[in-house]
Amino acid sequence: MGRRAAPHLTDTADATVLARGSRRRRAGVTAACATALLTGAAVLTAPASAAPSAAPSASPAGAPSAGRAVTAPRQAAAAACGEGSYQAEAVLSGSTWTARRGSGVVYTGSDMRAAMQAAIGSLTANRTSKERVVVRGSGSIGAGSRVSLPSYTVLDVCGTINVTGSGSGDQAPVYSRGTRDIEVQHLNVTGAPLYGIFLRNVQNVVLGQIDMRLSAGLGVRIDNRGDTSQWTKNVRIDNVYVSGASSHAVETYGVDGLTVGTVTARNVGESGLLLNQTINATVTKVDADGAGTGTGYAAFRMANRNGRVGSSYPTNIRVGEVVARGGGRGVFCVSESGGAVIDRVNLSNTGNNAILVENCYNVNIAAQSGSVTGGGEIRLAARSEFPNNSDITIQNLTVTNSAIRENPCGTNTTFRNNTLVNSSQNIC
Repeated sequence: MGRRAAPHLTDTADATVLARGSRRRRAGVTAACATALLTGAAVLTAPASAAPSAAPSASPAGAPSAGRAVTAPRQAAAAACGEGSYQAEAVLSGSTWTARRGSGVVYTGSDMRAAMQAAIGSLTANRTSKERVVVRGSGSIGAGSRVSLPSYTVLDVCGTINVTGSGSGDQAPVYSRGTRDIEVQHLNVTGAPLYGIFLRNVQNVVLGQIDMRLSAGLGVRIDNRGDTSQWTKNVRIDNVYVSGASSHAVETYGVDGLTVGTVTARNVGESGLLLNQTINATVTKVDADGAGTGTGYAAFRMANRNGRVGSSYPTNIRVGEVVARGGGRGVFCVSESGGAVIDRVNLSNTGNNAILVENCYNVNIAAQSGSVTGGGEIRLAARSEFPNNSDITIQNLTVTNSAIRENPCGTNTTFRNNTLVNSSQNIC
């Protein structure tokens, strides 16, 4: 199988549009040359029946049509913290926390976590509609403890939770497992939590304005790993800012129905946004600076059969924009993931590949526009343990001081309307 090397542009300021409209159909070679971080792909059975979805959903047994978008819910402007009606509150005065429901006091003392949990515990038992708790004040919570949210609970924290000490396991200042209809309207976290927010096997979740300025830990983790036969369903994340985490800013695993506004990641140890085995997702923007420096992680990473619906990859992961400055990789698709369209990319000076697509299927990068400046090359690669890339489109990019390289040759790969400035291209 021969290879065609496109002309190299070196030492020139002229921009040349290369590979415009080139479309190739060629059987893939299974040899692999790239190095990448990879975690084992898990198999998820079809989701069992659940509550009506807040977002369109495709089950593995019935794939959506390739052109159907996941529609973001219409959102009102975020209200100021603490505004509006509530059923219980925890308030700091001096050094004393008081939790009350109406005129009834359910806790007084110096422990922020205990006050928050007492306020939550005072809500109506066995409720079937949401009730709200407002926290007014800042304090500390140990890394080895958690505030647990039962079903139909809204939490609004008007202050900062500073996480201190050490812990192990799935501890988080905000935690929920096996629940439905939970909401965190505002939350500020500092310190070194194991997780800032940890949600497992949940349904109908809303995270509003989340700000985490950490020294370690993972920002937001939402998964189904307690019972992988059931999807975590219908998750909305409006705006998350995470800095200083030693792991990811936001990570999902086993989610059906995800709507994300903006994830902003600053100097996090691993990915800005990592989607594992997640389907029917819409992401407006990932904005990462220094995400995964010195690693194979990326500003935006898809892994572990992300976007796979049943045994196929209809378009069901839609991303508006990925911005990456420095860090590890910019965009990384790996381990039998796909079904994704990224409209715009702005990637500069990444320490590893600006873009790496490895064993992925039906992925369209820069469907509208994009730029790659400096940093690592744009690479299409494959490992031998998975089927090779297929139906990959790389288009509408201005590539400056970098390179585009494909090895081994994928199946039905398209390079189209890419402008190379002092950059090279080596494709099949």
